[in-house]
Amino acid sequence: QVLLVESGGGLVQAGGSLRLSCAASGRTFSNYNMGWFRQAPGKEREFVAAISWSSSNTYYADSVKGRFTISRDNTKNTVYLQMNSLNPEDTAVYYCAADVAYSSGWYNRGSWGQGTQVTVSS
Repeated sequence: QVLLVESGGGLVQAGGSLRLSCAASGRTFSNYNMGWFRQAPGKEREFVAAISWSSSNTYYADSVKGRFTISRDNTKNTVYLQMNSLNPEDTAVYYCAADVAYSSGWYNRGSWGQGTQVTVSS
């Protein structure tokens, strides 16, 4: 089982930027598609972005397309989420996902990180 540790969350004003990191250990990181999900208060966890094992393919939720960028560094076992032009609707706990797949929607087949809080003030 892989252990995921997220970092980089915080409080930012609308229009600002944050970069989330997710460090993985315990399994061959480079073999798996990785992703980010988020959960706002009172809402279900939702897909944000995914990246293939080789970084050749990236996928985004419509709500973040053009503002967020997912990337990974397999030499550091780390996946990133660069978030620009943040707005209050992006406020949520952001979770790293270890083995994402798609079947009528994105889901996680692997472990989750503990989550990192992102709060965007208006």
